Amino acid sequence: MSNIVKERQSHWLPKIEAELDRLTSECGSMHPELLAAMRYSLLDAGKRIRPILALEFCRAAGGDPEDAMPFACGVEMIHTYSLIHDDLPCMDDDDLRRGKPSCHIQFGEDTALLAGDALQPLAFETMLSGSRLRPDLTVKAAAVLAHACGAAGMVGGQVIDLKNEGKHVGLDQLRVMDSGKTGAIIKAACIMGVIAADGSDEMIATAEKYAENIGIAFQITDDILDVTSTAEVLGKPVESDIGNDKSTYVSLLGLENARLEAARFTALAVEAVEPLGEKAQFLKEFAKMLEGRIN
Repeated sequence: MSNIVKERQSHWLPKIEAELDRLTSECGSMHPELLAAMRYSLLDAGKRIRPILALEFCRAAGGDPEDAMPFACGVEMIHTYSLIHDDLPCMDDDDLRRGKPSCHIQFGEDTALLAGDALQPLAFETMLSGSRLRPDLTVKAAAVLAHACGAAGMVGGQVIDLKNEGKHVGLDQLRVMDSGKTGAIIKAACIMGVIAADGSDEMIATAEKYAENIGIAFQITDDILDVTSTAEVLGKPVESDIGNDKSTYVSLLGLENARLEAARFTALAVEAVEPLGEKAQFLKEFAKMLEGRIN
């Protein structure tokens, strides 16, 4: 891992964690078990990839990254809600997430379902009430995230994923699915960072291109780790795609070709931000780090 990635991660991770802790401590739930389930899945876990991208794209676009913190926390809440629901018995039925029992194993299926439901509106409440930006920029960012996590984005991708279980799916269909299920929220994080800096349409286009490519590379790496890692290292079950009879980049391309594809899309992401010069240094190194991750 490069020095700039280490430095920025060590700077942002405690700040993101503290803000997520504060926001869920103050959300005023009258139901302690629900709040405990929300915090169980949200806090003290995860690499915070999406919030870091929001903060660093704000920096790259010439803004103050702290201005993007409500957007960063909002996108992490959406991501966490999606993981809680993804693990449910009616979805992927996984018992392990981020190295500990899944939310529904710890709290029961009903409470886990509602914890995910509660995190989704809290994300938008956080963005809309916590932003210190101009109202038009805040609303624009909230609209980007709402679109990304709905039927045209993450949820739509998840529908395709479930309907494709037990079927042979080609690469084109796999990329359509992954651009929604995985890529849409990553793209939203990057775009929201630019919006927080009141960046240009050209900068938003750069963020989109970068995010589209790291989103595909990220999913390919996930597919690789599903067959090469262990549950202890990965923090979630391995070979779950095989168990659910899903087509993946590994099943379609083979392991070595999948690795080559991950490298190719990472290179395209790096190329996308090349025009930003020195401002792109972190983003380029971060893309390379994501390709080489072990969990």
